[in-house]
Amino acid sequence: METYLILKSLHLISMVAWFAGLFYLPRLFVYHVEHPAAAPTLSIMEHKLARYIMLPAAVATFVFGLAMVLVSPEIMQMGWLHAKLGLVLLLVAYHASLELFRADFRTGRNTKSGKFFRMYNEVPTLILIAVIFLAVLKPF
Repeated sequence: METYLILKSLHLISMVAWFAGLFYLPRLFVYHVEHPAAAPTLSIMEHKLARYIMLPAAVATFVFGLAMVLVSPEIMQMGWLHAKLGLVLLLVAYHASLELFRADFRTGRNTKSGKFFRMYNEVPTLILIAVIFLAVLKPF
């Protein structure tokens, strides 16, 4: 049980770091759109956030989550975990979409507005709320 709780703690720490990036990168996109003169600096910030914080945190979240399953395989029988994993897949798709937007900025092809990125920035918040309720309440 102690191993499981250590892995769970590491999973949560990694998840918090990943979400910090998922919340911040679209905000950088807003600044990128609304302050074109700052684009070179923002591009560097976006790159460092994506590569040195978000990607390692996402990988660590998956590794520690998988380790939890390996230590306690019976949790895979719980319906709430299946729902949570479905939401995690949506989160991975969201993360991938941010990389596509970042590529558009790098190549000068961005067509999205600051308002779009402000709205898009709410997606991980909604997923986080659902994941937390599932993990804490374990409704099924």
